[in-house]
Amino acid sequence: MTDVTDVKGVKGVTAVTDVVLRLTARDLLPDDLESCGWSGSPLHMENVAGQLERARLGEVDYLAVCPPSDIPVAIGGIDYRVREGAGTLWQLSVHPALQSCGIGTFLIAAAERRIAARGLRRAELGVEEDNPRARALYERLGYVAYGREPDSWNEQAPDGSVRRHETMCTQMARDLDGPPAAARAAALRSEA
Repeated sequence: MTDVTDVKGVKGVTAVTDVVLRLTARDLLPDDLESCGWSGSPLHMENVAGQLERARLGEVDYLAVCPPSDIPVAIGGIDYRVREGAGTLWQLSVHPALQSCGIGTFLIAAAERRIAARGLRRAELGVEEDNPRARALYERLGYVAYGREPDSWNEQAPDGSVRRHETMCTQMARDLDGPPAAARAAALRSEA
């Protein structure tokens, strides 16, 4: 709790509470895109719309994590064509105001269940090397680095121009024979 002084000069305490929400993971739908602008630029959202066509063809799954309002607060894809025998997680995004609340862990666990439901035993992902926070999450969930690869994509600047973003990604993988991501995260919290 933090001490604050209100307008009248009376010392007070800010209120702190925990809120528990029921989350569901489901397929991302075209009608959801309008409420997912928090995940990226209009160019990014055009890309996500294109991925929904690939989902219709069975090449990828694209998930939405939703509270009871059924409005996505996290989204992410699983591509089954990147590496044989694996599902590759990509475009994982949690609403900025809700990061560090366990929603990313829930999204990854749902993605891993989708991968396993296809009979695959390996989940992979690439994480930009300048994103240590995401890498730490993936490591906590049992992902292990196995290589590095350059990656690039078009991104939209604030002025609307499009430029090529080039980066280096650490490739990480996890065999899905162990406990799911949510169970691993709960075990880690109980050890702390």
